[in-house]
Amino acid sequence: MERQIRVWGAVLAASALLAAAGCSGTGAPSGADPKASAPPPSGPAVPGGGAGPAGGDVLPGMVSAAVARTQLAALKVAAPGTMAGYSRAKFTHWAEQGDKCDTREVVLKRDGTGVTRDGECRAVSGTWKSLYDGATVTDASKMDIDHIVPLAEGWRSGAAAWDAAKRKAFANDLTHPQLLSVTAASNRSKGDQSPDLWQPPDPSSWCQYGRAWTTVKSTYGLTVTEAEKKMLTKMLDSCAA
Repeated sequence: MERQIRVWGAVLAASALLAAAGCSGTGAPSGADPKASAPPPSGPAVPGGGAGPAGGDVLPGMVSAAVARTQLAALKVAAPGTMAGYSRAKFTHWAEQGDKCDTREVVLKRDGTGVTRDGECRAVSGTWKSLYDGATVTDASKMDIDHIVPLAEGWRSGAAAWDAAKRKAFANDLTHPQLLSVTAASNRSKGDQSPDLWQPPDPSSWCQYGRAWTTVKSTYGLTVTEAEKKMLTKMLDSCAA
């Protein structure tokens, strides 16, 4: 028995030496940086790359006109759904985003220049350029946060079947081109109309507007009407080659 114990002791000692030498088969090779084999962290996928506006765009998550055309071609064409049961309250907004800020204040900060906030995260100064009408505004109270695809339009093109969590995500989406600071006047002129019924009064904004609308509808699997698709095609055709 004593001899058997000595044999097992020797085996255990040898195993310990092998493990220390990096020969266990489950660790990094001897001398290698264990971090080198770790996969890189992955962030959320954003159409067009990057989480913020880029290349002259004022919205995040934008795609090229070519990609938008591909998205548009893949959208299901259907007649508008019923508005039965619709309520803006079913699309919870504005959501809290931390540091006393809600979605509205985050978008105002993102879209403005020289924006300062008070202790409650409210924008108290700054300058905003409204994409729809080209107006320059220095009073945050005169700015609305527009849902590129309005909540009611979302409802009649597919959101009626969503759960509360998806509707909240749609109404507070800071990743895709769904939220934009614009003048209250232009936003209220738009209402809940689709592009075939309302277009930004400044035609130079049509390229961005058409790409944004198409990307949001593609992202959320919403339908389009024939007239809407025709106007979106016209808007995408306004993009510089």
